[in-house]
Amino acid sequence: MRFLFTTLAGLGHFHPLVPVAHALESARHDVCFATAPSFHRRVEGNGFPAVAAGFDRERDGSDERFARLQEELETLSPEGSARTLFRIRKLFAGLYAESIVPDLLVIAADWEPDVIVREVAEFGGCIAAEVLGIPHASVRTNTMLSSYSARQLVAPQMTRLRVAHNLEPDPGADMLFRYLHLAFEPPGFCDPAQRPVPTAHLLRPVAFSHSGEKQLPTWVSHLSDRPTVYATLGTVFNTRTPGLFEAILEGLRDEPVNLILTIGRDRDPSDFGPQPDNVHIEPYIPQSLLLPYCDLVITHAGFSTVAATLSHGLPMVAIPIDADQPVNAQRCAALGVAEVIEYGRRTPESIRQSVRRLIANDSYRRNAEKIRDQTAALPGPEHGATLLERLATERQPILTV
Repeated sequence: MRFLFTTLAGLGHFHPLVPVAHALESARHDVCFATAPSFHRRVEGNGFPAVAAGFDRERDGSDERFARLQEELETLSPEGSARTLFRIRKLFAGLYAESIVPDLLVIAADWEPDVIVREVAEFGGCIAAEVLGIPHASVRTNTMLSSYSARQLVAPQMTRLRVAHNLEPDPGADMLFRYLHLAFEPPGFCDPAQRPVPTAHLLRPVAFSHSGEKQLPTWVSHLSDRPTVYATLGTVFNTRTPGLFEAILEGLRDEPVNLILTIGRDRDPSDFGPQPDNVHIEPYIPQSLLLPYCDLVITHAGFSTVAATLSHGLPMVAIPIDADQPVNAQRCAALGVAEVIEYGRRTPESIRQSVRRLIANDSYRRNAEKIRDQTAALPGPEHGATLLERLATERQPILTV
């Protein structure tokens, strides 16, 4: 069988797809990724073939419509949900979806996939699949867009795309979760106030952050017996919060902890000046290798980092920046595994006090360990591959039992 994956060009969009794609390959199926050409090296570096599809910010960054959208985005407040909703409606379900559908139809005419598997922020894959008359599936990569209420967020955009490709009306955007949704997330993480996706199947998140040849630094295994605090702002938003890394350093460098700060590959640790022996600054360390050595994580609350942290039974200080991060942070707080530092409170003192409270109060750790154990009992990516095989064969929705 052939499975065509579609993803936006970003590690947070791509990484959650990797475990199930590997599981399909292990079951002797063909897998291919359709994404922006500038992202192909990331895909191919993980062993998958890639084909060019959709808007490429590196190639098309001077596009007039894109430039106008970026200008409009910058006028919106960083607080609240306005920027996130703008990206979802105008970029993800707008420009990006419109750009990728024609490419996917050309690719499918040659490659003939049995199923198109999209990450939830890529909205063109389901349109292309319905034009082709083949089933499609979604994989959880974003909290807001994996909720059943996501249909209402983008219904007008999906309607326009369907009309443009001569599809029947779907006013409720039921298409988004029509056949199968692979929800790689901890039990209970979905907001109980949200209506569940009828085709969602809960699966065990698999931490995947080990891209390339980067290994665990040797000094990690020689850390002192003080609590180890790991701080990360992810691979995208680490450049969008000037002064936040500095606030973390100022707040914690003199605390009785080992502080590990990863700043992203586009920054140099020397930019932060000399640090005491208990502070380690690195561009990047694979989380899957580092988390077993940690006691606490400071995070922007990107879902992949949150899921990996909970899978290791670790509490968090959540400092949400944008996208679905505020939602993730609030869910972590509701589950008793995190304190949240909101916009406007990102001071060294706030960070210091939150870390002190989480270290002193063992209930955060116990709650995280309970979720870790529940998560470990879930079926893994192999079950996701089995569900996709079934979808390719039966071509009917696979409803949650």
